[in-house]
Amino acid sequence: MTPRRHASVIAAIAVVSLLAAGCHSVQNPFQSRPKPSKASPGERISLLELNDQLKVSDSLKGQDFFLPPPSPQADWPLAGGTLEQSVENVDAAPDFRVAWRRTFGLKSGAHAHVTAPPIMAGGKVFVMDAGATVSAHDAQTGNQLWRTDLKPAKVKIRGKGKGKGEPDHDAFGGGLAFADGKLYVTSGFRLVAQLDADTGRVNWVTRTDAPLHDAPTVSDGRVYVVDVDDELLTYDADSGTPDWTHQALTEPARMLVASSPAVSNGTLVASFASGELVAMRSDNGTELWNQPLSRTTRTNALSEIRDIAGRPVIYKGDVFAISHADVMADTDLRTGTVRWQLPLSGITSPWPAGDVVFAIGLDGNVICAARESGQLYWVTDLNAPRAATKKDKKPPKRSRAVWSSPILADNRLITVSDGGEAVAINAKTGEVERRIKIGDDALLSPIAAGGTIYVVSQQADLIAIR
Repeated sequence: MTPRRHASVIAAIAVVSLLAAGCHSVQNPFQSRPKPSKASPGERISLLELNDQLKVSDSLKGQDFFLPPPSPQADWPLAGGTLEQSVENVDAAPDFRVAWRRTFGLKSGAHAHVTAPPIMAGGKVFVMDAGATVSAHDAQTGNQLWRTDLKPAKVKIRGKGKGKGEPDHDAFGGGLAFADGKLYVTSGFRLVAQLDADTGRVNWVTRTDAPLHDAPTVSDGRVYVVDVDDELLTYDADSGTPDWTHQALTEPARMLVASSPAVSNGTLVASFASGELVAMRSDNGTELWNQPLSRTTRTNALSEIRDIAGRPVIYKGDVFAISHADVMADTDLRTGTVRWQLPLSGITSPWPAGDVVFAIGLDGNVICAARESGQLYWVTDLNAPRAATKKDKKPPKRSRAVWSSPILADNRLITVSDGGEAVAINAKTGEVERRIKIGDDALLSPIAAGGTIYVVSQQADLIAIR
């Protein structure tokens, strides 16, 4: 695989062992997707596979569909916005212009990575840098309100100096969640913590056996998080005491990210590097159903990586999820029956709203699919070569940008890229309406609350778009 630039992005591919996913040296773990391998002499390639592409339905082309009107969103307390990780259409950022940016700590590098999407609650935006330092910022101005370093004692981030007797460990990842006035933090330094959201004071810290690379979900007095060993861990939210666990199949090759579980009416849905989408009772972990989302192909060895790195989304009784192994699926929440599938490979989260569901693949294709059937209304290639001009000496090349999970705000689909760009796409037509430069590599999911879109970049900048 060909490495991307040094300030690598969160959503690219990492094919490493689980041992490398721990607090060991991790050299540039985020890399771009390689081109599909060619068949060797004498090797047959299925014509069905070659023709299995994302195509707009002839019956839906140009047809209208229902979208809920934009509505205000006061807070965004979880990485996915809500417990079901679905938010329909937010009233935010009508002008789509950068209002301000604030640097909040250690940026991504060869041994540390910013992986926590921002969250917002009570007029504060909470972020975490590449070195496990959490900070709170005023949602209107971006001014820092408090800052708490959760890096364990005697651990230094490589490149920041190494004191006597202080071992040099590498760790990264984690995320944030807010509930009942408390901030919950997970970290690649193998910990779960509860902080006071007003002061940053640490109330409790519980150590874990494996690193945690994504945000927790907090519901009904429990903290839920998936570690890099594909184990779902739960903790008492008040004390940090461990509760029940669920061990999924472990995978030696996986992404160096993990997914936050979704919760709806006592049912928890989690996804794993094995490609398993699992529903269980949220109170005791009893498994309700298990649906693998994967299909291998002879044309792409990376389809063997089955990881569902994006968050599963629960919407109107269905679960939407995307795996790296070329499967986007709509699964019935109650029975686990797959209603439809699409050949889309990604590590992003889908966005259902009204009659449709939006998604972005690793190749930069944005799709709008009918929620009931999976048929496509439109497909937009964000990496397509721009139109040639008279000044071009050579034909414009296709972009290799990697794009974040989308959000829907003011009837526009918003996504950001590792190329330092944010785009606003007309949700009805797929036409790109606005492109703005945000200046930094950014691939963590934006959030939208209080009329503002917030983006966290790999340079550890918090960017407000209004």
